[in-house]
Amino acid sequence: MAEVAGTKEIKSRIQSVQETKKITNAMYLIASTKLRRARQELENTRPYFKALRGEIKRIFRTADDVDSRYFYPPGAESPLVGTYGCLVITADKGLAGAYNQNAIRQAQQLLERHPDTKLFVVGEYGRRFFSQRNIPIERSFLYTAQNPTMARAREISALLLDGYDRGELKEIYVIYTDMASAMSFEARSAQVLPFHRSHFVTDPGERAVAEPFEFLPDVRSVLDSMIPSYVSGFIYSALIDSFCCEQNARMTAMDSANQNAEELLGELSLRYNRVRQSAITQEITEVSAGARAQRQRKE
Repeated sequence: MAEVAGTKEIKSRIQSVQETKKITNAMYLIASTKLRRARQELENTRPYFKALRGEIKRIFRTADDVDSRYFYPPGAESPLVGTYGCLVITADKGLAGAYNQNAIRQAQQLLERHPDTKLFVVGEYGRRFFSQRNIPIERSFLYTAQNPTMARAREISALLLDGYDRGELKEIYVIYTDMASAMSFEARSAQVLPFHRSHFVTDPGERAVAEPFEFLPDVRSVLDSMIPSYVSGFIYSALIDSFCCEQNARMTAMDSANQNAEELLGELSLRYNRVRQSAITQEITEVSAGARAQRQRKE
């Protein structure tokens, strides 16, 4: 049986756990504040991109012969032959449960299915992961993943669209973490380009306003000017969604760490009291034995 640690060692460990608990609690509060701010930013921008998607739907309802390089030709299906582009959104640091690992796993699955894929990475965690395994990165966005903005989404979108327009990228994917609800989230691999025409089909319950349209200079030009804004909005939404999920995952991880610290402190306090009581009992026994020996010597 291992020797019982002294009260000094146990007290030192209790202090260490308490200091760690202060850090995890602070990280929990910071993550909750960032989560509320990011959710508000997402809610402020969603109406615009929802309306933009509605206008693209109306174009498909109005025009029968829509031809755009951003859509599969009628009858064509994925996958296309050629190089793919994949934007992988991770965090800048860990301590967020399985958040980063799930996104990385989605990227690895895409690489297994289609090895000829160029990676565009957001987040220090993803950059470090692929670099350590000698997996080539086409472009690493050096700004932090902690502050997603529309300007950064447009920069990423412009880079991906440039490769797509030049024919270097046949399909473009975005791997991000989608917040399904306040308590659950999952890593997703979403194909951004080219679009399937069914993606913009009017839903059965959706109100469709059939009004005459006049396209200037033509339908293709109008659609080509709208799609880059739609792609930028999708990427911005993916950045915000991933950021919200990261903070939610960190809150969950820090809350679990706080609970574990409380349990550990309870066990250490109980152990400390037992050791201390045992030491006191031993001291009393020794004093009592010494006094008895003195009495016996006098007798």
